[in-house]
Amino acid sequence: MKSYHYFPGCSLEGMAKEFDQTTKDIFKTLGATLNEIDDWSCCGASSAHFTNRLLSYALPARNLSITKKCGGSDLAISCAACFARLKVTAYNLQKDAALKKEVAEVMEEKNLDIDGVRPRHILEIITKDFSEDDIKSKVKKTLSALKVAPYYGCLLVRPPQILEFDDVENPMIMDNLLTTIGATVVDFPYKTECCGASLTLSRAEIVADLSKKVLVEARDAGADLIVVACPLCQANLDMRQLDLQSDNLIDFEMPIIYFTQLMGLAFGIDENKLGFNRHMIKVLPALKGKIGVGVGEGKGE
Repeated sequence: MKSYHYFPGCSLEGMAKEFDQTTKDIFKTLGATLNEIDDWSCCGASSAHFTNRLLSYALPARNLSITKKCGGSDLAISCAACFARLKVTAYNLQKDAALKKEVAEVMEEKNLDIDGVRPRHILEIITKDFSEDDIKSKVKKTLSALKVAPYYGCLLVRPPQILEFDDVENPMIMDNLLTTIGATVVDFPYKTECCGASLTLSRAEIVADLSKKVLVEARDAGADLIVVACPLCQANLDMRQLDLQSDNLIDFEMPIIYFTQLMGLAFGIDENKLGFNRHMIKVLPALKGKIGVGVGEGKGE
């Protein structure tokens, strides 16, 4: 049985609980275990690296250090923002001895050891550590009538020289996974465009414009919904639609769901347990008539 240490991060403890739960359910279905690291703390995304350089490294480094102390190597991470911060920190501390010494002093650790700890996004783990046959064997519902737009956002692929996640302009890792579970993936040129989530409070007008472009592009591509791997993107694109509708900037609804939720649906997990009811834009109406018997009969309406 495959086993991974797991860093949920702050968002998955609050606004993205459905991402956390479906992540755990998917790994369990695939026969793997996630072991949440003890006493983990906020990684600082996305505020610390805007305000204090040293703090932006010390916060992720603490979690990397915890993972190392409990004998971990691969550290599974669901949140794209957390993944980026921990991966960038691991990379820079290994390359810059002076920075590592500064961070160790802030953390009051004489010997900060994070060597061998590999922050990995769960999307990478699922697609690289499990075969297509492993995944297909768990599929219980047909999704071929459902058209989906895979949205990576900017945090999974940039900076490419550090994250080494996928092609920075046209990543395909999520596209291929969604195809594997049976969904129809649409051509979506905006898959790596920023939605502006980190500017939600400070520059709302910019965020509205960026979000609108992503939503309209997905609609024009014929998508029934957008599939994401980042809680910041999900919350922003989901909630922003209400403002865009109020301002008469869009006249449609586009559900925004996590790829683990769609996997759970394909795997036959009860839709009432997938957290669709936590989203602002209703999800089940977009699924009705396009998936197996029983969809739309639950409380997620």
